[in-house]
Amino acid sequence: MMRIGHGYDVHRLVEGRKLILGGVEIPHPFGLLGHSDADVLLHAICDALLGALAAGDIGRHFPDSDPAYGGVSSLKLLREVISLTAARGYGVQNLDATVVAQSPRLAPFIRDMVENIATACQVDVERVNVKATTTEELGFEGRREGISAHAVVLLRKNGANQEFEA
Repeated sequence: MMRIGHGYDVHRLVEGRKLILGGVEIPHPFGLLGHSDADVLLHAICDALLGALAAGDIGRHFPDSDPAYGGVSSLKLLREVISLTAARGYGVQNLDATVVAQSPRLAPFIRDMVENIATACQVDVERVNVKATTTEELGFEGRREGISAHAVVLLRKNGANQEFEA
């Protein structure tokens, strides 16, 4: 009745792109490079959901070779993955994600990210958690070359016992 999935994604920071995380445009001189809007957080969440369903990954469902996904909002991709999740009889019990970035400071944007994700996942905001951390200037995130994100999701079979709700 329950399924767990983990997702991870990384994108390079470049000039000339908007920085979109969790569906929120964040003021920053650099943005993430990718075929879509390159929202690394939502991509990790999509991969976590697809992993929980044993349904491959975001690249399989939305290949970068398909021009239909060029510049597309990752919120749209997340909504499509949620539709697949619902079609397979599951709903999000809870979701926890971490964005790893040396800069910019993300705390002022977390609440909006949570609201966007909860809305796309069709759940209350109490079921979604987003955190941000740095790497203390270590690794590619610390050198400000890119941003990564991890996500873990617990899916519940629709109609299953609701004993895990807070």
